Amino acid sequence: MRSTKRLAAGALAAALGVATLAACGGSDGKKTSGATGDKTVTLVSHDSFAASDAVLKAFTAQTGYTVKVLKSGDAGAALNQEILTKGSPRGDVFFGVDNTLLSRALDNGIFTPYAAKGLDRLPADVQLDKDRHRVTPIDTGDICVNYDKKYFADKKLAPPQSFDDLIKPEYKNLLVTENVATSSPGLGFLLGSVAKYGDGGWQDYWKKLRANGVKVVDGWEQAYNTDFSGSAGGKKAKGDRPLVVSYASSPPAEVIYADPKPTEAPTGVATGTCFRQTEFAGLLKGAKNEAGGKALLDFLISKKFQEDMPLQMFVDPVAKDAAVPPEFTTFGAKITNSATVAPDKIAKNRDQWVKTWSSLVLK
Repeated sequence: MRSTKRLAAGALAAALGVATLAACGGSDGKKTSGATGDKTVTLVSHDSFAASDAVLKAFTAQTGYTVKVLKSGDAGAALNQEILTKGSPRGDVFFGVDNTLLSRALDNGIFTPYAAKGLDRLPADVQLDKDRHRVTPIDTGDICVNYDKKYFADKKLAPPQSFDDLIKPEYKNLLVTENVATSSPGLGFLLGSVAKYGDGGWQDYWKKLRANGVKVVDGWEQAYNTDFSGSAGGKKAKGDRPLVVSYASSPPAEVIYADPKPTEAPTGVATGTCFRQTEFAGLLKGAKNEAGGKALLDFLISKKFQEDMPLQMFVDPVAKDAAVPPEFTTFGAKITNSATVAPDKIAKNRDQWVKTWSSLVLK
């Protein structure tokens, strides 16, 4: 479903011309130097997984296992490959399935249940499979409309703050979003509108949004780094859309990777347009290194990894004892009313929602 990258360190840094370390051991399928087969644990992930070298080395020092990361495109494509290879997986642990796609993974039975050590430190509301432990929650993030502060200041126009605002005449031809059928942020934005307007109202909302000039592109990379006028990449590409569907963590990233660093983020968040996304990891059924996979799942929710993760992948930790970097609170938006849709409702309706949306918006 996701052909766009999550707003992660690698994706945004690339737009800003900054090199970052994505993972230890590479993603080319070659065995990590010096590691033996049973001492290598393979993490299959979407392209946006990132962790600091120091943290991955700490895992090796603690467990004796070296992490090899096998990146497999967007989250939907990576998940589909694991479904196709069910029982003979390409790795030991899969990371990156979120609540919009969770039912697809669980229904296809690709995971071996495992209750990771430290689950008591995770809030109950993110443990969506708490009775069976087929997946472990790792991070959360909020998909929200971002706005270009300079554009709205220059126009002396208040930026939109809600779904309702986006269909007002003053915001005509300003928003770019991602294709629901090919993008995780795009799908999250659709689900946010479903949560807001209900089964009988979201279609009418999208008709109005289309009439108000919403632009749809395939994925986040194009929307954020090409069409959005407020991002570093969009400025270089002369983007002309001051509104974009992205993440609540996008403004801190714009500051962290800027050179010189601004005193405030150049972009803001329309806090009334957000949908909560939770990502999970699971032990793959048929994993060659099941013991190493279990150790890695334990580590992914450890305080050390959880506190490293925000500035690597620009997501929020799920562990209650993990501190959030000050950049998130200084430059980010506090989202207290993010929309959610129950996983069983998503599972039942997702394909039809996507089909209906496509007929309404892409015709």
